[in-house]
Amino acid sequence: MTREYLKKATLTAESGADDVQETVQNILSDIEKGGDIKALEYAAKFDRYEGNVLLTQDEIDAATALVPEKLKADIRFAHDNVRRFAELQKSTVGDVEMEIQPGFHVGQKSIPVDAAGCYVPGGRYSHIASAIMTVTTAKVAGCKHITACSPPRPDVGVAPAIVYAAHICGADNILAMGGVQGVAAMTFGLFGLPEANILVGPGNQFVAEAKRILFGRVGIDMIAGPTDSLILADKDADAHIVAVDLVSQAEHGYNSPVWLITDDRVLAEKVMAMVPDLIAELPDLNRDNAFAAWRDYAEVILCSDREEMAATSDEYAPEHLTVQAQDIDWWLDRLTSYGSLFLGEETTVSYGDKATGTNHVLPTSRAANYTGGLSVHKYMKIVTWQRSTREGSRDVALATARISRLEGMEGHARSADVRLAKYFPGENFDLAPAS
Repeated sequence: MTREYLKKATLTAESGADDVQETVQNILSDIEKGGDIKALEYAAKFDRYEGNVLLTQDEIDAATALVPEKLKADIRFAHDNVRRFAELQKSTVGDVEMEIQPGFHVGQKSIPVDAAGCYVPGGRYSHIASAIMTVTTAKVAGCKHITACSPPRPDVGVAPAIVYAAHICGADNILAMGGVQGVAAMTFGLFGLPEANILVGPGNQFVAEAKRILFGRVGIDMIAGPTDSLILADKDADAHIVAVDLVSQAEHGYNSPVWLITDDRVLAEKVMAMVPDLIAELPDLNRDNAFAAWRDYAEVILCSDREEMAATSDEYAPEHLTVQAQDIDWWLDRLTSYGSLFLGEETTVSYGDKATGTNHVLPTSRAANYTGGLSVHKYMKIVTWQRSTREGSRDVALATARISRLEGMEGHARSADVRLAKYFPGENFDLAPAS
């Protein structure tokens, strides 16, 4: 049996995308040339904000005082989980050394980047969790300077909960500036900030395009598209929970794909019948986003068995992948392409988005085929080194000289020759390439 689409998307994540490249490039060029003044002009135009852009400690304290104690406790809970998981991740990469040949040592060293720029969305939703996810991992990695940047609201500034989260997670500076101008300020080192070595965090299409254009000049976490989620469910899954989970992810945006893959037609039909009513119960903005995402981008796919389900999921390479099916260990061993995996009904993407410790900055648009999400490792450079005794370099120099000459790179060969001549005077070496 081939897969059957009980619901097929009429649009893809790339459908109807505005051509923003020229706009973003022009803004970046203007700000690079015009510096602080030009960035402030764009902030006034797009953020409609003319307040202080680099928060003082007094402003941070004032924002903190506005955050309810219960919310502070929740933020600290999430921060603790993210921090401890990041510390676990960091422990998997250490400095190593081996004697590759007698007397010749090679090694690996992990070095955190100096300055990280963390973008925290604050437009349609105030993404408190993004501040936690991005700043905490940079702090655990050992970055010397961390800037958190978030769009201010007119006459208000950055949402107090974002300010509090960024501050307790370790941000050295908090920048009240959004969009391309915020990304540019971190990249170019405006307002007295150090130039960022890496830019991380989600954002709208303009932020994503700015990061894409700047990639190479700075590192980035990934080039992100609209968020997407896929659920694998068998006949034993709870149709109501499946439907709620799909809707919870569709509310991200009008073009956020959600997919259900199952081997049970009855379950699929129940879920499809439930989703519209669940969407109708959402608040206005959330409802509009979820309705459009479900109507235009969602798919429900019926497969013959779990192997076909798994193969279809790997083809889609979702950002978020949930399994609500029997034999969880089988799925964990079998599935290979996803940003983050949620195993069993007892967990959900929403947990990972907010508080479990695994990062919610994840690869979209099938990028999970070749990369994972944001982690402490993204802020670290894995570099190599070597050293040798003179005797230890002997065989390496011989091989280098001969391989270089075979490739036609005589300069490379001579850098080996000169050492052989100095370290082993009088010896007659065969330095010609193999014929």
